[in-house]
Amino acid sequence: MSFIDSVNKKNNQINLYKLNFKLIENEIEQSNLFSDTVKICFLDLETTGLKKDQDEIIEIALRLVKIDKSNGKIISIESSFESFNDSKKQLDPVITTVTGITNEMIKNHKIDWSKVDAIIKNTDIIVAHNAQFDRGFLDRYLPVSKEKLWACSHRDIDWLNRGFVKQSLELLSIWHGFYYESHRAMNDVDALIHLLTHNSYNENHPILELIINSKKMHYKVTALNSPFETKDLLKSNYYKWDPKIRSWWKMIFEDDLDKERKWLTESIYNGYCLATIEQIAITDKYK
Repeated sequence: MSFIDSVNKKNNQINLYKLNFKLIENEIEQSNLFSDTVKICFLDLETTGLKKDQDEIIEIALRLVKIDKSNGKIISIESSFESFNDSKKQLDPVITTVTGITNEMIKNHKIDWSKVDAIIKNTDIIVAHNAQFDRGFLDRYLPVSKEKLWACSHRDIDWLNRGFVKQSLELLSIWHGFYYESHRAMNDVDALIHLLTHNSYNENHPILELIINSKKMHYKVTALNSPFETKDLLKSNYYKWDPKIRSWWKMIFEDDLDKERKWLTESIYNGYCLATIEQIAITDKYK
């Protein structure tokens, strides 16, 4: 993997710049009355753990950004919100190590969900870098989230096709020439905005690819009764194991259905495809 061409290079060294919100503000461009725009809410959560039904949000951050759909440029920052949230239980030391958030920092803080609700209601698309994780928590606290279109900046952008094998937000940021203090909610939000609207792209902007793919249907492919010896092959093709139904599954776009059926028929089922394919409602993606 190589850095993007615009990264500052000298004497075989890479110079990275530290991201701050002022850099994002400086990228805002004036729109005209005829601009076709979309409002995107960039969101990040820090939590007490990974279980959406048991763990709690300890920090939330979101920015509502208006994007010009013709060129991927930022037109305005419509609104922003961030808050700690007291989980009412001691944080696992691992969480504090990863995020830097302590029990003292969140003590007696409470998210004003009415402010979050107002922003979410005004957005066209909610974006997170691992949307399935963030949506799982937000849907639990905010009913309007369940009605909204969600997009994932990890899965709705073909980073591999762009040359990026590893796709964490931290690594993608570094490969685009900047770094930030990760695993704090607003820092992650700003990094995501800066990454997806990065000025190194003259065409095929990541944010525009995400907008297009956010409107595409998802299909859940479940490899029912797949032979045990094919488990590693399924895993290598990005299938996940569901212990409840004891089957491997993955999400794909409609454009990939024929290709996936062919692969399953030839590589997994030896001639006859037993997989089920379920269309997912556009507002149910990443649930």
